[in-house]
Amino acid sequence: MKAAAVVNYAETKGSVEIREIEQPEIGEGEVLLEVANVGVCGSDLHQWTSDHSWPVNYPVVLGHEFGGKILEVGPRVEGWKVGDRVVSETAAVIDPLNPMSRIGLYNLDPTRKGFGYGVNGAMTKYVKVPARCLHTVPEQVPFEEACLTEPSCVAYSAVVVNSNIKPGDRVLVIGPGTIGVLCAVMAKISGAEVAIVGLEADRGRLEIAKGYGCEAIIGDATGWARERDGLGADLIIDAAGASATLKIAMNLVRPNGQITKVGWGPQPCNFSLDPIVQKNVRLQGSFSHNWPIWEKVIGMMGAGILDVKPIIGGVWPVTSWLEAFEKMHHGEVIKSVLKPV
Repeated sequence: MKAAAVVNYAETKGSVEIREIEQPEIGEGEVLLEVANVGVCGSDLHQWTSDHSWPVNYPVVLGHEFGGKILEVGPRVEGWKVGDRVVSETAAVIDPLNPMSRIGLYNLDPTRKGFGYGVNGAMTKYVKVPARCLHTVPEQVPFEEACLTEPSCVAYSAVVVNSNIKPGDRVLVIGPGTIGVLCAVMAKISGAEVAIVGLEADRGRLEIAKGYGCEAIIGDATGWARERDGLGADLIIDAAGASATLKIAMNLVRPNGQITKVGWGPQPCNFSLDPIVQKNVRLQGSFSHNWPIWEKVIGMMGAGILDVKPIIGGVWPVTSWLEAFEKMHHGEVIKSVLKPV
């Protein structure tokens, strides 16, 4: 059985097209998932525009933010059955004997391969998934929202796990994309006073962030960062897809504060990192997520603590992937969601 898939077939810019692919065959420990919805990630856009900084196994089906119903269960799969509503983690291939995997941080296994770049992803109708990646979706959470579990986990990992926030802290988020807005939301839930900064072109996305109770700033955030005592924000979350924003973060963080960098940017910095030393600042990278983070985030969505609905800018059939990609690329929407056909 064949299905339409959004395939990134080469490294050259714009090398994405719809192709008909065969339904995958599952093996031991795997399930076949009928995809209900799949979110478009900034990394999908980076592969489309060919300004990514990670190795890609071409050709590959894009998409790693997805959920759906189990269609088939492979040998040695326990605890799952046909018809279960699930979302999947992104670490499709890991080495269980890697030292990072052994301590539960398989997301940091250097040999890890993820959906959408290492193995075929979910911008199609059927995808095979290791059962260890699955999490149950509560009945009250629709799939178009459930597919935002993955970026929500990226934000939870960056803000809750890898940053130190106390109620009343002032947190500045740079970049109002999906991850930036979700980081701002996580910081609000954690009790912080939050602002998010973007460019004039980001005005629409910043309005959505305001709906979550965040201060929205276009351009220079210096005034907000130093408003309380002149020293800067307690935490800067750098969620922009560029290296240069680290300079802004270093300028606006308070002495003894923290910068958490979650946005990718392959460009060289071309500026001094001395302010990190001079200010005694902690610079923290944050990558991906693991099982307990997924359980926390799904629990928050099920309980109504985390509402991702305002972030969704529309749902398109996978055959209209280009429109969905362009809407996100130009900042017209925060998150585009695709539906298999």
